[in-house]
Amino acid sequence: MIDSIQALVEDYRKWLREETTLRAVDDYVEITTPYLDRHNDCLQILARRQGDRFLLTDDSYVVEDLELSGCRLDTPRRESLLRTTLNGFGVHKNEDTQALEVVASKEDFALQKHNLVQAMLAVNDLFYLASSTVLSLFNEDVAAWLDLSRIRYTPSVKLSGASGFDHRFDYVIPKSDSHPERLLRTINQPNRDSAQSLVFSWIDTRGTRPQQSRAYAMLNDDSRLTAANVEKALQRYGIRPISWSKREEWREELAA
Repeated sequence: MIDSIQALVEDYRKWLREETTLRAVDDYVEITTPYLDRHNDCLQILARRQGDRFLLTDDSYVVEDLELSGCRLDTPRRESLLRTTLNGFGVHKNEDTQALEVVASKEDFALQKHNLVQAMLAVNDLFYLASSTVLSLFNEDVAAWLDLSRIRYTPSVKLSGASGFDHRFDYVIPKSDSHPERLLRTINQPNRDSAQSLVFSWIDTRGTRPQQSRAYAMLNDDSRLTAANVEKALQRYGIRPISWSKREEWREELAA
């Protein structure tokens, strides 16, 4: 079992290494990653040396793209959720430029790059919510349902994986007499990248968690159909997909 999981982790690292490209742009190096945004464009970040450290930035791409799409982040609720999300990855927003940024050393460059890319994906997923089509933030809806269902949880938990990378799960439901620890991530836009991100997080962390721990994905299928291949991909790696419209079917299992 350990050998097969190790092979999966190595395959992921190989894919990430082979699909990442670099290009010099003025004083920066443009890093193109294989992760796709909602336009199916590869996410890009810029790196610039600052003394013996490096500034990594999305050059304001995520926030500006959301605002151009009609999703403004200037309400107290959204600002608070943005801040909480970024804090979970150790990323900050430059208030002057609106860029998402981290500062890295040579020793933690790979980790900080990973954190910035994951933060970009998470912010895009949380906030691509034009007010004309979505009434409330999906993550808040999930929290409200957990509270209503009397499901005990700890929100926004960062767990370290075997690779040394940290992975954030939106909710951790503690072990009970009848059920093991349950890790839950909300996915507002179920697609290949969001599924792939969760799969790697689960593969990387489950070896460090109690043996019977389980992973769940709450998939937003409001006004859209969840792609069957997303659910199958999650199930293949032992992750239980929960469609938001069918959440009541899982209440007992999560509340126990």
